[in-house]
Amino acid sequence: MDLLVPSTGLLFWMSLTFLVVLFILWKFGFPVITSMVQERKAFIDDSLRKAQEANERLANIQKEGESILQEAREKQSQILKEAAQTRDAIVEKAQEKARQEGGRMLEEARAAIEQEKKAAIADIRRQVATLSVEIAEKVLRQNLQGDKAQMDLIDRMLDDVSKK
Repeated sequence: MDLLVPSTGLLFWMSLTFLVVLFILWKFGFPVITSMVQERKAFIDDSLRKAQEANERLANIQKEGESILQEAREKQSQILKEAAQTRDAIVEKAQEKARQEGGRMLEEARAAIEQEKKAAIADIRRQVATLSVEIAEKVLRQNLQGDKAQMDLIDRMLDDVSKK
């Protein structure tokens, strides 16, 4: 029966030891543990808050990036449209100049036709046809990549026409 029921002395010393250990833990152990838990909780809360702020900033940056990209697309479209209009205007001016030059040449040819014989008429027609074929051939051969190349080609053709 002594195994099941402890003696009062043993019970007293065990209780006293338990109370001393409990007091030491209460005084020194638990505050340190609870402060560490509180620090860890504060660190985790701060990290979550910073992560949320970073996500919000990232979302704002993405929105700004999308708006900048959309604005760039709109500017690109506008620039391309303006370039096309400029190209068309230059082509129209060149065509008008070519028409005017052609009209002037035609008037000169008519005046010469009136003065020359039928042989001269055939010769002038042959020259106009040759000139038209040469202009068409040059236009087809050359790759017009920009406004400057178009203007250079037109100037060269007009110089060639005026030399003949």
